[in-house]
Amino acid sequence: MKRVVITGMGTINPIGKNISEFSENLKKMHIGIDKISSFNAENLPVKIAGEVTGFVPEEYIDKKLSKRIDRYTQFALVAAKEAIENSKINFEGIEERVAVIVASGMGGFITLDKQNDVFKERGANRVSPFMIPMILSNMASGVVAMNYKLKGPNFSVVSACASSVHAIALGALLIRHGYVDVAVVGGAEATIAPLPIAGFAAMKALSTRNDEPKKASRPFDVERDGFVMAEGAGILILESEEFAKKRNANILAQVKGFGMNDDAYHFSAPDPQSKGSTSVMLQSLKDANLSPDEIDLVSCHATSTPVGDELEAQAILNVFGERNNLFVNSTKALTGHLLGAAGVVETIAAILEMNEGFVHGMPNLEKPDEIASKLNLVKETREAKINNFLKNSFGFGGHNASVVIGRY
Repeated sequence: MKRVVITGMGTINPIGKNISEFSENLKKMHIGIDKISSFNAENLPVKIAGEVTGFVPEEYIDKKLSKRIDRYTQFALVAAKEAIENSKINFEGIEERVAVIVASGMGGFITLDKQNDVFKERGANRVSPFMIPMILSNMASGVVAMNYKLKGPNFSVVSACASSVHAIALGALLIRHGYVDVAVVGGAEATIAPLPIAGFAAMKALSTRNDEPKKASRPFDVERDGFVMAEGAGILILESEEFAKKRNANILAQVKGFGMNDDAYHFSAPDPQSKGSTSVMLQSLKDANLSPDEIDLVSCHATSTPVGDELEAQAILNVFGERNNLFVNSTKALTGHLLGAAGVVETIAAILEMNEGFVHGMPNLEKPDEIASKLNLVKETREAKINNFLKNSFGFGGHNASVVIGRY
């Protein structure tokens, strides 16, 4: 099987509109969560989110196109452009050997929310003819491919908050087995709109710390009360080692292994015995041919929900034990939860940490819960030597995915 390497990265998220800005704000532990500014949220029980503020689509995307695609697809194009430029890849002559897999948990929900209001207030004849393609969860993947004339395998992955790690794994699988030489993979999400906020709030999934937005996302802390909705995108360029070396690409990291399974337990609650999350990490380690002792960082799913964080902490203990040299952190402490795009954005964060020699802290971690306190949780940004890290992503429906990435 072919080795899979990473040669490009791009992101837009609440703490960075590009890779450089993202890296600096990770080090500073900058929190991108605040009062919702994109609409009036006063009548909602949750009034806070991790927004990409000051984003003007026309500064990145053709004006005509930007009006025909949802915000989540706009984010995908922005992240893809940076990743492709970062990789210095030329697609000419290899268009049919390039896969595009851009995941989304919820697709064009902002468009759906707005067009539903148009339908109710102004009638069926005023609904946009672009509504259906704008809301489809596969459209970001399709538009990225159209923009760069890429004709290889193209699809989206929808597995809630595990979606973009599944995208990484599936892109790597296609390369490993020789179906393609290159894969543009990642995820995009934009669901900061009244209906999604109301829906997640009704599930009691969101933090209601409306008066202290900067303190709302607090993975592993005893005072956590739910996650904070966020938006953005992340894209990675995967290549076979052979193809990357042939074109003298700058290799950033290697995808060493991955695991995928399901709890088969509940709509939204994780398995109370952490069986699925434990097993998926063991799968990814076995696939990578690495022992637990060879992992230096676990980039957690840890969303800041009371049950989810506790069970992930237990799973980490099941796999790694109480290791004081294993760094454990969650990027959601800074960005909030990007749902289907969370996994890839957090993977990018961990690659930056590995390549730049640091681990970012979690500023709201004031008192870890009993189980999490047994882990080496990173409270303040510090220097660190990371050779390999494991990234977890778990989604409603019981979906579990882990990926192991290391130095090349």
